[in-house]
Amino acid sequence: MRPWRDGPGDRRSYHHGNLKEALIEAARRFIAERGIGGFALVDAARLVGVTPAALYRHFRGREALLEELAGRGFAELAARLARALTSRGTPLERFTRMGEAYLAFAEEEPAYYAAIFETRGMPAEPSDTEAPPGRPSPFDLLVEALQATFADGFGGVAPRFIALEVWALAHGIATLSAAGHLPRGPGFPDKYELLRAGVLALVHGVAQPGGPRNAV
Repeated sequence: MRPWRDGPGDRRSYHHGNLKEALIEAARRFIAERGIGGFALVDAARLVGVTPAALYRHFRGREALLEELAGRGFAELAARLARALTSRGTPLERFTRMGEAYLAFAEEEPAYYAAIFETRGMPAEPSDTEAPPGRPSPFDLLVEALQATFADGFGGVAPRFIALEVWALAHGIATLSAAGHLPRGPGFPDKYELLRAGVLALVHGVAQPGGPRNAV
């Protein structure tokens, strides 16, 4: 992977004070192409064309750079989800569209997506102390969306329970799709069809009178 020229990593951009942005873009490119597991600060420096020591003017380490990348990715994801939830259609259609936006984001922005979960994770029992102020976790966002979209609730089932199932479904599909493990071909649904069917099954299953989850 060669250093960039005439682009975000051009040395001339650095001399104009754009090193931070160049490093973020370099990290985003590297992770999108090679995955987050092998990413190190020296990789960003190599792509930009500066010495590793220059990076520490803006980031104290690998985790700080990933946290910046994750913050930007989460802002983009939140904006996409918000657009889906305010689009036309029934509440269920809008919520399903939110899941589709999630899958599209995971496919189109693999570096952002990987950084979000590398730096934040998804606690099974979210705590107010685990999320920085003004930046809710993906789980919190799902719970809020469920409560806003399905104001009548789920027959006594806690929205966080449904949100966890929906998130697990969307994240699982996104992960399998990225790894190329989703079956394809005649008779198999694509990932969007699979998500829609799963969301419908979850929501309608909970809403059924006397359903097993009404006792949860």
